[in-house]
Amino acid sequence: MKSYLECWTGVATTLLSQALAGEPELAESLPKPLAEGAFGFSATLTGDVEGRFTVVLDPTILDSPLVGEGVDQKAGWGEILKEVAEAAAGELLAQTGKKCHVEKFEESAAESKVSGAFQLKSGEHVWTILVRDEVRAPKPAAPQPAAAEAAAAPPPPSAARPVAAHAQTALPTTSAGIELLLDVELEATLRFGCKELPLGEILDLGPGDVVPLDRNVSDPVDLIVGDKIVARGEVVLVNGNFGLRVTEVAAPRKRLESIRCLF
Repeated sequence: MKSYLECWTGVATTLLSQALAGEPELAESLPKPLAEGAFGFSATLTGDVEGRFTVVLDPTILDSPLVGEGVDQKAGWGEILKEVAEAAAGELLAQTGKKCHVEKFEESAAESKVSGAFQLKSGEHVWTILVRDEVRAPKPAAPQPAAAEAAAAPPPPSAARPVAAHAQTALPTTSAGIELLLDVELEATLRFGCKELPLGEILDLGPGDVVPLDRNVSDPVDLIVGDKIVARGEVVLVNGNFGLRVTEVAAPRKRLESIRCLF
């Protein structure tokens, strides 16, 4: 049966490569000490499993705009890792039937003890990520002394022993694994520009009329998923069809919001 750490690893491997600039790869590695200035975030989980799950990051990771240009890198990492923690809770439910949720997510100090280590690779850059897993199933409450004695006492000779039939029902899973989301088809739209027109002008439109847009021909076009702009670029021709050469991507938060309904 999968643990929360195993679910977190699978979700983080998928989501970090999708949400971070440059699509870096996350892979397990041997733990090693981090430089001074390492920072971390802790998720407090409650439910069928409970405890703290802490992620500690190499401080040099803040030198690269992995979470988007012109944004607070540490705050951006906090947002992404919170998304990963919540998605891992959903994956745990799908894989094991155990329910839990992130009750609190906060910045925390670097941990001296670790449960696992990873490397995040992007081109020539390699960063170390350490995790400490303190998520466990809560211990069952100890039986009351009177109840324990009653359970241990043999039944009186004249008492009939009832026979109880226990039906075992498998816990259902509410969704497929997180990896199945990669096959979900989403509609992507290119937007060349916009124009507001009175209803009267729209009704008067006919063949040959020209509607000017609010965008210059040299300006980039938007790639939209749902109602979010996830990328911009320039229009190209690919085998006789229009295509988009991506020149910039939206901040990871915006890209994740466009598919949040799937989690």
